[in-house]
Amino acid sequence: MASSAFSRLQNLRGHFHPPDSNNKVGLDGACGGLIKVSPEVSEALSCGRAVVALESTIISHGMPYPKNFETAKEVEVIVRMNGAVPATIAILDGIPCVGLSMEELERLAILGTRAQKVARRDIAHVVATRGNGATTVSATMFFASKVGISIFVTGGIGGVHRHGEHTMDISSDLTELGRTPVTVFSAGVKSILDIPRTLEYLETQGVCVATYKTDEFPAFFTETSGCKVPCRVDSPQDYANMKLKLDTGILIAVPIPKEHSASGSIIESAIQRALKEARDKNITGNAETPFLLARVNELTGGASLASSILSLVF
Repeated sequence: MASSAFSRLQNLRGHFHPPDSNNKVGLDGACGGLIKVSPEVSEALSCGRAVVALESTIISHGMPYPKNFETAKEVEVIVRMNGAVPATIAILDGIPCVGLSMEELERLAILGTRAQKVARRDIAHVVATRGNGATTVSATMFFASKVGISIFVTGGIGGVHRHGEHTMDISSDLTELGRTPVTVFSAGVKSILDIPRTLEYLETQGVCVATYKTDEFPAFFTETSGCKVPCRVDSPQDYANMKLKLDTGILIAVPIPKEHSASGSIIESAIQRALKEARDKNITGNAETPFLLARVNELTGGASLASSILSLVF
């Protein structure tokens, strides 16, 4: 038994101190001290070029293969067309990766839901067990901040779940925004969630929430939510003036174009039905959001997935 324990310790030591450290950046002990940064992203950061972080849960849990792979490639192309370098973030074989090759991107897309959905709390376990993980908003923000990426684009962030006042089911995305200095551009909060309570929670966390060229907070699938926000930006310069090193994140909500938004009443009806089914099936925790999104997509005949994809593209 002693030799078995020693063997496990040796394996663990080998994991945290791998012999090949090419293209890896030391991070003061985070994740064993190593994050693999792609050569393109590393060069861009060292030269002061714009780099945009992208999450990977949308690839593994947001849509089926090969649609997920095609969408991921399209989003990276759009980032490049706008003069920045894309940095899709994931954990592969226990190694946090910032910037994926096409082969790695497709591997993750094929893995799909077999890759673990990784929030900040899950990072240590997935790294230690050499697992494969798709990063949520919170984990993506964490790794982006560690390597010096300050901009992150995603479809929609997590939030306070409906009936969260009873369940205390609140996404770690919100607390991450309160402690990690990364600006997140999104199409708002997923409308399967409680948007008013989410905005209240972000205020408690000291997070600046702004909308782009509108006074109303968008609802991911649709351009409006009925919630007003105190801060509005109308240009990139407006945003640049807001960066004051407050050690918290900033959320910039950019509504999906009206011509591509789904019908609010149809989406809400589907959400209510999906929520009831989730309660009846006792689906909770980090399994709830993927279930709700998938079920809403089924109930709307694919309209919600189309809006979800377009929220990323636009």
